[in-house]
Amino acid sequence: MDARIPAHLEVAGLIRRVQAEGGFAMVLKKGERDAGTILVVLTHNGENTRIFERMPQLDGSRTWSCSITEDPENKKDFADFLERRGSQDPDLWVVELDIADGERFIGFNPEQG
Repeated sequence: MDARIPAHLEVAGLIRRVQAEGGFAMVLKKGERDAGTILVVLTHNGENTRIFERMPQLDGSRTWSCSITEDPENKKDFADFLERRGSQDPDLWVVELDIADGERFIGFNPEQG
């Protein structure tokens, strides 16, 4: 049995938590309701934008890792990455969180990877 929280509930929870802390959050792409993969775009006031996704680990766990960081001089690569990921996975959710230290909402610990 898969103990995973349905994607739509996880996304709704992320949005509510960020908004409760005074941040902005929105769904950029809606994926499969229950089992869709979630990409989280983290930014703060439109700066330091990066994409996090859960990646499978050797021990079977799935931990958050940063897939790409936006280069302010070349925003096209970032947009292309998002478009490519969306076209590869029709079940994909893309959620943007605009708040300081957004990593805390996904439980990402930079010291772990």
